[in-house]
Amino acid sequence: MNLANNLDLDLTQPEALQRLRDHLKTCRLCLEAGYQILPRAIYSGPQTARVMLIGQAPGITEYEVGRPFNAGSGTRLFQWLAEAGIEEEWFRATQYMTSITKCYPGRAKSGSGDRVPSRIEQALCRPHLDAERLLVNPELILPVGRLAITLFYPPQVRLDEVIGTQKKVGDSWVVPLPHPSGASRWHQSEKNRQLVRQAVELIAGHYRRIFPEMSAGQAKVN
Repeated sequence: MNLANNLDLDLTQPEALQRLRDHLKTCRLCLEAGYQILPRAIYSGPQTARVMLIGQAPGITEYEVGRPFNAGSGTRLFQWLAEAGIEEEWFRATQYMTSITKCYPGRAKSGSGDRVPSRIEQALCRPHLDAERLLVNPELILPVGRLAITLFYPPQVRLDEVIGTQKKVGDSWVVPLPHPSGASRWHQSEKNRQLVRQAVELIAGHYRRIFPEMSAGQAKVN
């Protein structure tokens, strides 16, 4: 995660996360590289978070409202987390949510869904994610969708090989989830739903371990 050093931030300083966010407000690297994104970095959560959720990129409603996983995919995502005993309001207020690239990438040329950020865009934005991971140092990371999953697994890995499993990466446990978009058919088959249930059970176990003071399903905003 040495790419974080490219931001010229002293990550040991207490104000480092705020400086990173100030930098994100003015970042135009992808625009300058010729990509027609809509600049507005979307993320949420405090540095004290112990769980980090990483998605692909914000969609148009996330861009408009200014919060991650705001649309229908967010509804399904938090249904999964609710099955693990995690309340949406509590999670959004206390845990960290971010993505591979921070700005809305626009629609796909096919007109079906949002454009997947290019490798160049991913590389340009990677130092921001690296810095977030260093500053938050989460105990649990939830990569959502194939692009986020390949941060921790080989690019050719199949979803049915990793959903329902976990691995330790540095100080963090990683539990992958499929993208919850309604356009995705992967999580709609019964076989794959069972894998999602296995992932939810793993998340529930980590939730109880990390937050033993909180009864499952009864988390409240501090």
